[in-house]
Order: sequence, then structure tokens, then C-alpha cells
Amino acid sequence: MILTVTLNPSVDRALEVDVLTRGEVLRAGGSHIDPGGKGVNVSRALLANGVRSTAVVPAGGAEGEQLVDLLKAEGVDMLAVPIAGRTRSNITLAEPDGTVTKINEAGPVLSDDEFAEVSDAVLTAAPAADWVVICGSLPPGPSLAAFGDLCARLVGSGARLAVDSSGPALLAGVAAGAALVKPNREELAEAVGRMPATLGDVVEGCRRLRAAGAGAVLASLGADGAVLVDGDGVLAGASPVSVPRSTVGAGDALLAGFLSTGVCDAAALVEGLAWGAAAVSLPGSRMPGPTDLDRTSVRVTPHPDPARRLT
Repeated sequence: MILTVTLNPSVDRALEVDVLTRGEVLRAGGSHIDPGGKGVNVSRALLANGVRSTAVVPAGGAEGEQLVDLLKAEGVDMLAVPIAGRTRSNITLAEPDGTVTKINEAGPVLSDDEFAEVSDAVLTAAPAADWVVICGSLPPGPSLAAFGDLCARLVGSGARLAVDSSGPALLAGVAAGAALVKPNREELAEAVGRMPATLGDVVEGCRRLRAAGAGAVLASLGADGAVLVDGDGVLAGASPVSVPRSTVGAGDALLAGFLSTGVCDAAALVEGLAWGAAAVSLPGSRMPGPTDLDRTSVRVTPHPDPARRLT
């Protein structure tokens, strides 16, 4: 079982538009309402592919009730922790060429007591999990020290911790000794102070995070695929998408596919890339199922060209 933790979940409404024109009245060609948040998406992707998962989510207000109802409707096992604030709503505008515009609310403030309740729920459920995955941004309220303490307690308890976040929260997971961290290109740049221009830059950045405490680093690079750096070396891979529809949740699907294998190797990278590419081919924040996956298009190499420039 994989336990996902989404500290700032959302209700996501995705609208498909022909062209996003500022100041005009636009008509949507299609719309989708999905439970949102990076960890929620990981759980949804795992469920769609028959992998057991439990999602821990703080939920409050009418949107929190809607989030819980949406998760129940999809059959996602969850631990919903009641909070006083209102769960946020996000809007995604997707154009036919794959361009995505997102409008995200900040989310509700979590009090110290509410964060402690979420932490207790996570620590109680963690012993039964193969992986504990903390995903997404920190909501207003919890201190970085409190978040770092949760990560350290999980690692200290023997849990295999993965962290998919950004900024100080990502670095807190690294410092706590997370077994895996998954930055995207921008998050990696923020963490190491330099935007990677080549695969060699990505590998160097990943190695710096490993030197700071992370066991392995899985860097997602959008159309350029992904790079895995761990104690066994470096792997790079890509899976082309002929008709991209939405990049929302693609990195979450990649992480879900990677973790679903239970290992940290080339096979896991192939699986992750196949799930991520499938998500890009689907509208809104839909997560791919077995019939959406094409592993034959994935290419992984153990010796990537460090001079290869990123798009």
C-alpha cells in the first residue's frame, strides 16, 4: 500500500477552450471536475492501475465535502482530517495545442492543532505502507520546522519517504533523509540556485540533493522526460506524446508509476514515464489506466549525453 499525503488538496475544474483570449467571453468545449492536489493525483493514478493506496487529506467547508465525495465516487481510500478552513478550488484552462493555464487558490490556513492531527493520522497509517509520499505545496499556517519534523519522524520510524514539493519544503525533505525526492526542472533550479540547460546540469543538481541527504532524486523534465540519480548511477529516459492534451497531473502520474513498481531502477523509470506520457494524452487532470499506457515508446539510457540541451 502507498500512503499519500496532500497538505493542500483542491477541487479542480478543467475547461477546454479553442483559444485563450484575454478579455473575451469564451465557450468551453468540454469540462471536468476532479479531486485535486499532487498526492491525491498519485492515489488516483495508483487506484486506476490496481495499486492499493490511501490518501490523507485535510478537508473543510463545502469544497472539502465535495472533495471527499469526488474521492469516494472514484473509490479512493482516504483519511479525511476535518479543518475549519475551506478547501481551495483551482481552475485549469486547456488549449488544443497542449497549452495549459492554471489559476490556483492559496488554500486554507492550517492551525498548529490541525497540522498535528494530520501528522498523527500520517504517522499512525505509515507502518502499513510501502511508501509514504508527501506531495504538493505547504498550506498557509504550518511552520517549515513542523513540516521538517514530520518528515524526520517518518524517516526515523523506518518509513520509506518520498517528497514531491518545492522550495524550502523540498529541502526539508532532503535534509530529513527522504528515500526519494521528485523535483521538476523549475523546482530543481530553485533548490540548487541554477536553471539547468543541459542533461549534465540536471544530473549535477540531482547529485547535490543526494549529497544533502536524499537517497535518490527523480527529476521530471516535461517533454525532455526524466532523470533518475541514485547510488547506482544515472538513468535518463523519455516517452514522446504525439497529441498532448493537458500536462496537469503528468508529474504526479509519473511519480505514481515509478512508485508502483516497488523498486528504484530502470524498470521503475520506464513505468513512470509511461504513466506520465499517458496522463499528458488525457484531458484535464484525468489519471491514466492500464489501457492508456504504452511502455513500448519509452526509451531509457544509463549513459545520457551530458551536453544534450533541454528544450
